[in-house]
Amino acid sequence: MANKFRNLGGKLFQLANGIFNGTSVRPRMSFPGRAFSGRHPKMLGALGALTGAAGLLIYALETSVDASSDCVHPPHQHWNHTGLLSALDKESVRRGYFVYKEVCASCHSLQYMAYRNLVGVCMTESEAKAEAEAITVRDGPNDEGEFYDRPGKLSDHFPSPYANEEAARSANNGSYPPDLSYIVSARKGGEDYVFALLTGYCDPPAGFALRDGLYFNPYFSGGAIAMAKAVDNEVITFEDANVAPSAAQIAKDVCVFLKWTSEPESDERRLLVIKVTLISAFLIGISYYIKRFKWSSLKSRKIFFIPEMEAQAKREAEKAAEALTKAKEQECNKCENKNEKKE
Repeated sequence: MANKFRNLGGKLFQLANGIFNGTSVRPRMSFPGRAFSGRHPKMLGALGALTGAAGLLIYALETSVDASSDCVHPPHQHWNHTGLLSALDKESVRRGYFVYKEVCASCHSLQYMAYRNLVGVCMTESEAKAEAEAITVRDGPNDEGEFYDRPGKLSDHFPSPYANEEAARSANNGSYPPDLSYIVSARKGGEDYVFALLTGYCDPPAGFALRDGLYFNPYFSGGAIAMAKAVDNEVITFEDANVAPSAAQIAKDVCVFLKWTSEPESDERRLLVIKVTLISAFLIGISYYIKRFKWSSLKSRKIFFIPEMEAQAKREAEKAAEALTKAKEQECNKCENKNEKKE
């Protein structure tokens, strides 16, 4: 394995040297893929055709979902909450809820949102309870097996304006008003699309025929939409007198509110990103220091082999062994001489 890497490194160095010197040096590389391509050209051709077909299919699906041929692309708006560390404007969310309740709730539902979700975001708990108690919920059965009506609670979801889909279509000339809980995430362009749709009503161009009950909006697919223009100047009045109830301001606030309903945890997710970044930076720094400290002795160690020094050390060891042997023999001779003198 080491020889293969060494040969590959030498060939790459030769290729780089030829490029810098201005010569076309192409090293001979024998890879298994070249041999495979020579033996199986039809298989490679089929693989290339399948890859191209898959790419065309993905492009066709993306184009069909984009639906860019029968509507105008919405212009990009500068939203305050689009930054990585930018939070939603809670005052705008509160005004957007008021716009939804006064303008949109008569046709569109928010079936995936409950009144408890408003607490701590754009309302206090007492305000959210007051909003919930303003609706009537069919509940039951009770102890007697009968259904009854009761005031709403924080755990109740937003009521639907229609009893079922058929009733909604009957009231809107056959069109079904979509649920707005995740409308910003469900539409390409997000809040830009919703804002452009609410403020983009205009007269149809010459030759564009509209059926009865339909309105022209260039940002809607096909241009003909069953929803009438709902946002206009001073269509509602805000609690804050400093905020002008213009059509753009009303559309902007309801878009921010629908952005929050699509991602209620967006602010918490951004806070989690900050916490994870700070903790990770601290842990990575400590880990790097410990790694450098633990491995410094091993990475700075130098191991080398010199035959002459090994031979010299071997001779010195032999001499030391001979000297030790002679010292032992001399001690033994002295002991024998002392014994002979005593006898």
